[in-house]
Amino acid sequence: MRKPVAVVAGFAALALMLGGCTSSLTGDSYTRDEARSVQTVRMGTIESLRPVKIEGTKTPIGAGAGAVVGGVAGSGVGDGRGSAVAAVIGAVAGGLLGAAAEEGLTRTQGVEITVREDDGTMRAYVQEVEENQIFRVGERVRIMTVNGTSRVSH
Repeated sequence: MRKPVAVVAGFAALALMLGGCTSSLTGDSYTRDEARSVQTVRMGTIESLRPVKIEGTKTPIGAGAGAVVGGVAGSGVGDGRGSAVAAVIGAVAGGLLGAAAEEGLTRTQGVEITVREDDGTMRAYVQEVEENQIFRVGERVRIMTVNGTSRVSH
């Protein structure tokens, strides 16, 4: 009875850790280091928009948590040597599943915004899609850059 509880608790811990790893890539999100920093502002006109997928994070946390959960679950199978082998197989499988789960849970929908800036240059910016911001071709936008990170906004 305790083994299923340990597996459920492990998966709950994995979900909480993965949720804490996500960072926002929207145009209105700033890191603590970017706050109160001077930004360069350029103006331009949107030339094209294209939906893109932004891949999820790939940290050791997902694989590590999955390996722990898989190892614990596998160790409950069989006795003696069989239990040790099952624990190793469970840890490997759990690690692979944990890494895939982390990447899948943190993957997001993005938009590639190609802008002709007022100086004539064309640049493309990718950021996470925001519910409250809809961009349109031909629209005038601001491009703010701070510490090498740029974002497009109305």
